[in-house]
Amino acid sequence: MRKLYVLLLSLLLTALAAPSHAADNGSWSVYPVSGSVAERPYFSLFADPGQTIEDKVVVVNKTAEPLTFRLYSADAYNTARDGGFAVRTMKEKMRGVGVWTKPAKSRIKVPGHGKVTVPFTLKVPDGAEPGDHPGAIVALDERVDQGDGSVALGVQRAVAARVYLRVGGPTLPAISVEDVHVTHHQPLVPGFGDSAATISYTLHNTGNLTLNPKVELRATGLFGRTLLARDLTRIPSELLPGQKVRLSEPWKGAPQLDWGDVTLTASARDTRESAAASFLALPWLMAVVLLVVVAVGVVLLIRARRARTNRRRPGAGGPSAGRPRAVRREPVPVSSRAPRR
Repeated sequence: MRKLYVLLLSLLLTALAAPSHAADNGSWSVYPVSGSVAERPYFSLFADPGQTIEDKVVVVNKTAEPLTFRLYSADAYNTARDGGFAVRTMKEKMRGVGVWTKPAKSRIKVPGHGKVTVPFTLKVPDGAEPGDHPGAIVALDERVDQGDGSVALGVQRAVAARVYLRVGGPTLPAISVEDVHVTHHQPLVPGFGDSAATISYTLHNTGNLTLNPKVELRATGLFGRTLLARDLTRIPSELLPGQKVRLSEPWKGAPQLDWGDVTLTASARDTRESAAASFLALPWLMAVVLLVVVAVGVVLLIRARRARTNRRRPGAGGPSAGRPRAVRREPVPVSSRAPRR
């Protein structure tokens, strides 16, 4: 049977928070060369437009066999699923660190239980935009592990050292909340079954600095009653400049019958924005009954209007309907003269 090979690239970039140690997958690790003061778990660099930085990256082989890696630089972004820190693959278009950074070697062979140090240059172009430009230096194992069977799944693994580059110039921290939407999951009959809702929204970094956002959720019902108030935890710890992340928050025990608003407030350093959406909680059975009542009312209203229109038309009913109309005849004048013969 024909085999279908699928290539998956696994980039180990640790968890959502900034790593406190070198990026490692158990077989190899990638990290900046240590300085004279302390070890660096990631690259934290600053440069003005037009400036060139020189540094070194270390790749360590923790296995007994020699390993060969493809070394390249890449831009970073937030994943759409949960906002995690991720980097572009080699085939994707780069705009920042992935273009500006050039390792001295593109392929390296690291002996078993050994390490290789590779210099690189990072040249910031003259017209570079100020602010944060996150990225990474990636050590990719180009071998593809192929499975057995009719469908084989190929996996490529990689480990990357993060690069946090800030380009000198005016900085602007800015965040916004967009496209707030509330979806209810109501029982068929009020009081029978659990009621819940899902609040979805987009968190957007509209500035040029990496943000550590916080999001507050507040829901109010009729007459301003507070139904829900809490700080959200399922948000990215690092929201990169220009990135959008679509997130959702479950609301267990949402009201089965209410009308109100949901407000989300996002805040970070020197920035705070809110957005809201209205909701109508209505059980399915009650909604169906309400629709039927409205439909019957519309039909009765249409019939009543037609009846009034028919009564206004001539000959369309009334006490004089069906009676013949009286015809007025004018008298014919008679001449007094006799006809000539």
